[in-house]
Amino acid sequence: MNNSLSGISNIFAKLLLTVAALLIAGAGSPVQAQELNCQVEFNIEQVQTTNRSVFDALKTAVQEYMNENHFTNLQLATNERIDCRMFFTIKEYTDDHMAGDLQVQVSRPVYNTSYTTTLLNFKDNKIEFDYQEGMPLTFTTNTMENQLTALLNFYAYLFIAIDSDSFAPQGGQPMFDQLRQIMQMAQSAGEPGWAAFEDKRNRSAVLSVFTDPATSAVRQMIYDYHRLGLDEMALSPDKGRAKITESLEVLNTLMDADAMSVGLSMFKDAKLDELVNIYSKAPQTERDKVVGILQPIYPTEMKRINMIKAGTNKEE
Repeated sequence: MNNSLSGISNIFAKLLLTVAALLIAGAGSPVQAQELNCQVEFNIEQVQTTNRSVFDALKTAVQEYMNENHFTNLQLATNERIDCRMFFTIKEYTDDHMAGDLQVQVSRPVYNTSYTTTLLNFKDNKIEFDYQEGMPLTFTTNTMENQLTALLNFYAYLFIAIDSDSFAPQGGQPMFDQLRQIMQMAQSAGEPGWAAFEDKRNRSAVLSVFTDPATSAVRQMIYDYHRLGLDEMALSPDKGRAKITESLEVLNTLMDADAMSVGLSMFKDAKLDELVNIYSKAPQTERDKVVGILQPIYPTEMKRINMIKAGTNKEE
């Protein structure tokens, strides 16, 4: 890992900008930069239609919506935009109505390295919306234009919120406040995928992981794991890894609140492979401690957990 003054500058500049955003959120700003660098893909193999152009138009519209709108007051340089991915699988298409699922991923760079870490990896199994070719997608914050823009707004703010939490304690609070508003409007409209207690893996359940007092410690975990853990490892691998180990205790809090919490599955999908590599050079006592945390929570993932116990690198 090479030391880089520019790397240090970029990381701490982003941290300061995130804190500044907390102070000015909602106050308006004359100059804004887009927050997201979002890759959008559509899989339509299950759709029986000869009108493929509508999906090309939709892909372009979604990509422009995510990458060209200003969702917050954050001031980010081009190279600081948040890398994210949305992979839509459309399974039904009838009379402009589309239904399917959506895989979302968010990543961010690790301080002073070329490594990027996954912050979120989640599959939304129930998306539905109407779209006509050429239909404009208009961004608003206080109204629900339609089901598609509500869906895009939800994930845009979620991406930014989690990324911000990873750089500053509770750094994503303004975005989580906005997410609550989006959720309330969508639930009032009665659209699928939003209802509380309807599904333990829907959008309402995802938001609850970060905002419910019983599980919101996951937000501090995001900061501790990434800013105090991974970012520290370039300078002090043992110190950074120890903070990651400490942060994993929050998984027990999630488990106690709800053994089927979507927060546990989101962490597994984003982080379990990474943990195998992180602990490949850790002392046995530290590896045993991590295994002791993970094994009761993820009993079906023993292959990877045993790799942690053995100190095996995932890439070997």
